[in-house]
Amino acid sequence: MTFENKILIITAPSGAGKTSITKHLLKTFPQLSFSISAATREKRVHETDGVDYYFISPADFQQKIRDNEFIEWEMVYEGTYYGTLKSELQRIWSRQQLPVLDIDVKGAIHVQQQYPGGCLSLFIEPPSIDELKRRLMSRGTETEETLQARVNKAAYEISFKQHFDRIIVNDDLSRACQEAEAIIRSFIGLP
Repeated sequence: MTFENKILIITAPSGAGKTSITKHLLKTFPQLSFSISAATREKRVHETDGVDYYFISPADFQQKIRDNEFIEWEMVYEGTYYGTLKSELQRIWSRQQLPVLDIDVKGAIHVQQQYPGGCLSLFIEPPSIDELKRRLMSRGTETEETLQARVNKAAYEISFKQHFDRIIVNDDLSRACQEAEAIIRSFIGLP
């Protein structure tokens, strides 16, 4: 199968488990390649530039917007931008692989509009807002203010779940990974 102009989108509210599911799929399927997003936020201790994200300054990000270098971009939180570079998709397609975009809900909708018929989109849904809040609190990275902002944003994002091809409720990570695997096998034509 040729993957040119085909994209796998995995989206979810923060804390729903999309990164864990994405990592599982990337380990399972050599045909998939992680699309590294650009971000203006500070790099976290465990992250590597050019592996987890392309960490760039807000000024550089805004220049890339003006130069039309993004397939999608979003100011996710005040002053913090994330986006998918067109060059990143080309890099992956040139290696005969399927790009996996782990992106926010608005960005995912925007990509689907640009590649009608070429995307498979998975929405990872938390079992409940209370469970999502518990998961975010357990990370230990949120203040009370940022936690509430993320929870409010999650409730809003869940209202868009019907815009995606498949919804996977992540109440059990192992089962959610297996469900995602079955969907991907079918999409890329594996038994």
